[in-house]
Amino acid sequence: MYENLIEKKIDSRSIYDGKLLHVKIDSVLLPNGDKATREWVKHPGASAVIPVLPDGNIILVRQYRYPVESVTLEIPAGKLDVAGEDPLECARRELSEETGYTAAEYEKLISIATTVGFSNEWIHIFAARGLKAGEQHPDDDEFINVEKMSLVDAHSLVMENKIIDAKTIVAIMMLYEKLKLR
Repeated sequence: MYENLIEKKIDSRSIYDGKLLHVKIDSVLLPNGDKATREWVKHPGASAVIPVLPDGNIILVRQYRYPVESVTLEIPAGKLDVAGEDPLECARRELSEETGYTAAEYEKLISIATTVGFSNEWIHIFAARGLKAGEQHPDDDEFINVEKMSLVDAHSLVMENKIIDAKTIVAIMMLYEKLKLR
């Protein structure tokens, strides 16, 4: 159907293999027969979760993000640690690590391709309900503050450009629209 848009890989080589990211350079054949180079980042994928308390408030995490040199407000999230890891298991793990909460029920909201121009990363986003508080246990290099707020206030922060993280924006907007319809 869209054959006139497809690029065909000729070859691929790794130029950097890190703990999280793997940078590739591929040679491709363009639809018009010309050749081009594509640099892209291979990513294992991730899961994220928007925890919803019984009173309707949500739980967010505040942390410093080095690449954007800013303290951000986000939903809990983390990468899929092993090939083939179930995204729901990853969401459960990250909720517990970053907030201390566990959930009785999860609902898949969406899977998003985060940066289609240079990465193959997919983030699977879940809503979690039936929360039970526990003890936060983040990774050794994570410093996270847990914050509770109303979904309405979170939505306002998105609209005021005070929440800048894409996965968090998607999760808040989806949950906000979903609950508005009820």
